[in-house]
Amino acid sequence: MKPSSRDSFQFLIIDDDPGIAKFLVTYLRQRGHTCQALTEGFQTAAWFAQNDCEVAIVDLRMPKVDGISLISFIREINPKIPIVVFTGVGYDEEKMHAALHAGANGYVSKNLPIEQLYCVLARVLATSQQRARCKAPNGEHPSLLDAAQNNSANAFELLR
Repeated sequence: MKPSSRDSFQFLIIDDDPGIAKFLVTYLRQRGHTCQALTEGFQTAAWFAQNDCEVAIVDLRMPKVDGISLISFIREINPKIPIVVFTGVGYDEEKMHAALHAGANGYVSKNLPIEQLYCVLARVLATSQQRARCKAPNGEHPSLLDAAQNNSANAFELLR
C-alpha cells in the first residue's frame, strides 16, 4: 500500500481512567492526530450522534458499561469503524476472543509500551483503507493475492 496523503486521523478514546485517557489524547495529538476522550461508556451514543471518528479505542473494564457490550454497540452504529481494545486486563484469552467476536479489530494490553498500541492503530487503519480501496465499483472484491500485494507496505507511514 502506498503511504497515505493524509497526515492526521480522528480517534475516539473510551476509558474510565482519566489519566489513561489524557495520556492517550496527548500521545496521539503530539503525533498530529485529532482525539477526543470519553471517561463514561454510556456517553458513546450521544458522542456518535454528533461526531465521527476513524478509530475507536476502548477499555474493557469500565463501570456501568462493560467494554464487550460497548464494542457491540459501536459496531451496530458504525459497522466499518476500526475498534481497538486497550485494556489493563492483560492477555486474557477469553476476554480477547469475546472482544474480537463482538467486533474489535485489535487488542493491546496497557502493560505493553505505548508504541505497541500505535502499531496496532497503524495496522487497523491500513487494513480499513485497503478494504475501502479494494472494493470495486461493481461491489466485487479483487483477488486475495492482489489485496495482499497492495497491503504489504509499511503501515507506520499512515500515522507517521
